[in-house]
Amino acid sequence: MVADSAALLRERGIQVTAQRLAVLRAVAGQPHITADAVAEVVRAEIGAISLQSVYDALALLVSERFIRRIQPSGSPARFEDRVGDNHHHLICRTCGRVVDVECTVGAAPCLTPIDGRGYEIDEAEVAYWGRCPGCLEQSRAASSGDRPTGARPGQRRTRRARPPTNPPTDGKSIPRSNNRPARRSSRG
Repeated sequence: MVADSAALLRERGIQVTAQRLAVLRAVAGQPHITADAVAEVVRAEIGAISLQSVYDALALLVSERFIRRIQPSGSPARFEDRVGDNHHHLICRTCGRVVDVECTVGAAPCLTPIDGRGYEIDEAEVAYWGRCPGCLEQSRAASSGDRPTGARPGQRRTRRARPPTNPPTDGKSIPRSNNRPARRSSRG
């Protein structure tokens, strides 16, 4: 793979460096990896590398279409080496796990808008959100162990409402958080 990656970089006129090759290997080794995780993998492989150098290598490799950048809502950017196809992603709302899923229907872009407004559409980026099988299993196990005795599946446990806690009403003001008296103005 290293020889192939180096040759591909050279073909595109990109200088081959140990850092770029290590970043490519990190992304290939862990699909949907974050930049921070790439930095950890690269540091373990080649030693010191700045996070900025990792970001620079990732940006170059994305712009040259060696790797793909995705950024699910509320999540850091992730990188994968699966490029050249129009696949989508399943994202777990609970643990953040991301997995590939094939195109929805047909050939790319596989989702055609009713009105393309004159655009030549070549890709549709879709993210399916839900819970992964592992999180579903944990949720089911937790809820089945949390049922009160005699409760039927699907029946929720009811909680007693706690009485509201009200601030003291003794007529005194609430003390300031820094425990210093308020300053009085010398202007009058």
